[in-house]
Amino acid sequence: MYDYIIEPYDYLHNIIMDKRKYTVIDLFAGCGGLSLGLYQAGWNGVFAVEKNPCAFETLNYNLIENKNHFDWPEWLPKEPLDIIEVNKRYRKELKHLRGAIDLVAGGPPCQGFSMAGKRMEDDVRNQLVFAYIDFIKMVRPQILLFENVKGFTYAFDKKDNPDAVPYSVVVVDQLKKLGYDVSAHVIDFSEYGVPQRRKRFILVGIQKSLKKNAGDFFAGLQNNRKSFLSERGLSKDTTITDAISDLLRENGTVPTPDRKNFLSGVYGAAATPYQTYMRQDVEDFVPQSHSFARHGVGKLACFKKLLAEYPVKGERIDGKAREVWGIKQRGIYILDGQAVAPTITNMPDDYLHYQEPRIMTVRECARIQSFPDWYEFKSKYTTGGDQRKKEVPRYSQVGNAIPPLFAHQAGLVLKEMI
Repeated sequence: MYDYIIEPYDYLHNIIMDKRKYTVIDLFAGCGGLSLGLYQAGWNGVFAVEKNPCAFETLNYNLIENKNHFDWPEWLPKEPLDIIEVNKRYRKELKHLRGAIDLVAGGPPCQGFSMAGKRMEDDVRNQLVFAYIDFIKMVRPQILLFENVKGFTYAFDKKDNPDAVPYSVVVVDQLKKLGYDVSAHVIDFSEYGVPQRRKRFILVGIQKSLKKNAGDFFAGLQNNRKSFLSERGLSKDTTITDAISDLLRENGTVPTPDRKNFLSGVYGAAATPYQTYMRQDVEDFVPQSHSFARHGVGKLACFKKLLAEYPVKGERIDGKAREVWGIKQRGIYILDGQAVAPTITNMPDDYLHYQEPRIMTVRECARIQSFPDWYEFKSKYTTGGDQRKKEVPRYSQVGNAIPPLFAHQAGLVLKEMI
């Protein structure tokens, strides 16, 4: 007889799970909102693919250099990468990853599908959906998480072409052919503690060989939401004031450290649990990327008049109302401090601060996107004209990101599914 004690299965299982590395590749990573949330949930990055140098600079500074989130393979350059080139140049290496990758996460750029922009079927970025499918076909992760705008679920030219199908249907069909059980829903991130009405198409696929249901992800999200938020002192109903009232200009200003001839705000006292949570691990009294725009006399007068006299907050002012109120830009929201924000975009001029006559700072937009204050944004603050097609400065990086607070919750549920 052997003299040993057989440990209960659950005990051994827990030890194995505590030591297990959960591996993830982030595609179309942007400035790192999704990777950040997965990092916070205990995932280990293998590598990330992001083409834009501005966004990659932010991702690199925060998660590659400072947090060592990625075990970057030697065969892949640690630099901005185009997924089409990655697929073409490293097919052999990607196929060798089969069986080693738990999760591939991320979604192609959404501008071509967005209902808020110029919705164009021939937008070259739409073709990146097929590069994504090609990548999945090579790597075959156990689980995949795909994100895009709500417009991804609508067909182009449905009126003229009744047989047209949305790209979402194409993706689901292709993934099913690759052996994935697929479930998809449009989720409003404001229901998960993010102070913003941001509806996104979320798709989860899980290999059928695992004999699990992809729909369990969405049930798990809802079931875990209350405990996740309450453990962190957070609420499902966080308003704009709850999120950024400690970042008012009236707190005082100092010269912006990384922006010549501009002023930045300083911290006020943290007034809410959300603000306290976002300010963890920050010792500086000047929030990073909290630089104020320099408004001209006319715009400043317009903003003051809107704050004092416009009867409705939280709704977009456009059309003839723009002319009546002297608004020169294409439209603007007066933010309602007692509500969640509308969807944060990459256009800073879209939003008038709920209390002060100015647009939002990068840091305020990042707070509403649920980026913690220690997360530093790099590159230019903003850009304009034709450069908007090429550059992704700080405002755009924030506006294009997946809220890390949601990604954190998603990461925890995905771990439970493996």
